[in-house]
Amino acid sequence: PIFPTFPNFSPLFPSSPGSQLPCFHGSSTIRHLKERFHMNLTEEQLQLLVEQMVDGSMRSITTKLYDGFQYLTNGIM
Repeated sequence: PIFPTFPNFSPLFPSSPGSQLPCFHGSSTIRHLKERFHMNLTEEQLQLLVEQMVDGSMRSITTKLYDGFQYLTNGIM
């Protein structure tokens, strides 16, 4: 598996209705976390997905606007 340590840190994300953090409400928290990590993909599939995500970000006007904002407000480029 790509993320063999996922079972070690998934308990850090308690899924309980009593949690003070709304993002942890409901029984689907861990499922959504696993989906976000794309744990069902092979290493090759994950590499392709990441390359597509980076390419999409580089072409995005919102990325360019955010980079400009960061440069103007924090001197970060």
